[in-house]
Amino acid sequence: MLDPEFVSMLACPEDKGPLLYFAEEGFFYNPRLKRRYEIHDDVPVMLIDESTTVDEPEHERIMASAAEQGIGPSFEE
Repeated sequence: MLDPEFVSMLACPEDKGPLLYFAEEGFFYNPRLKRRYEIHDDVPVMLIDESTTVDEPEHERIMASAAEQGIGPSFEE
């Protein structure tokens, strides 16, 4: 699990907006762009070229999981 203060400083490298942090699944998610950023060995890989764009069913699954777990944005805009 990453330090909450560190998480609060992370933003999407493309749109500079907040991310959702899924500690147990090991990724950050930008719901605006439907983009997923993986975490490898406790290091977030915040490179656009290495991110994954998810399809609509996966987006809905991620958002339902965020709601169920009470996961909110990394910071307030």
